[in-house]
Amino acid sequence: MSGEAEENLFLQAMSGVTPLQQNDHADLKASSGVPDKLVPGVIARRQAAVSVMGSDRNFLSADNIPAVAPHDFIEFKREGIQHGVFRKLKQGRYSTDARLDLHRFGVEEARQSVFAFIRECMEHDIRSGMILHGKGDRNPEAPARLKSCVAHWLTLMEEVQAYSSAQPKDGGAGALYILLKKSERKKDQNRQKFMKGRLES
Repeated sequence: MSGEAEENLFLQAMSGVTPLQQNDHADLKASSGVPDKLVPGVIARRQAAVSVMGSDRNFLSADNIPAVAPHDFIEFKREGIQHGVFRKLKQGRYSTDARLDLHRFGVEEARQSVFAFIRECMEHDIRSGMILHGKGDRNPEAPARLKSCVAHWLTLMEEVQAYSSAQPKDGGAGALYILLKKSERKKDQNRQKFMKGRLES
């Protein structure tokens, strides 16, 4: 049978067949239209995928972590972040579009989860969120191990523009507000809107 005849038979056999619809990304939008919270169970299911994504390999380490005390209020911002933006973050005035709760997590599980959480936020163009790391104050004389790790890891991830300990109503010294940079996709969308506006004016 010729190649052309085989191809015709194949096309006849496949007529009426439609491909399965696949969704490679989690839908963070709840039915209410409000972004759902990213929770540890979701993060855990994505760790394997994240670990094999080439440039997305987890480079965070639990070694040489600067110690932070349990009740210390901590903050960080990159050069170029406006004071007004940072003040608004510290006051808890940005919406919490995603949240990661690390209570009862070990250091290694938290390391994987924090990395995946930030990547997932960027994938869905989330600009602000919260990480609940706890105070780690069971032993007041010792540094807060998990809190110290999270504070250090976030400074290593260029996606993180700033963070600050939360307001008391949101967890105080046991939680962080985080501010993320715009994704390249979002920047492109803004550039296109800007150019369109200039052309129409």
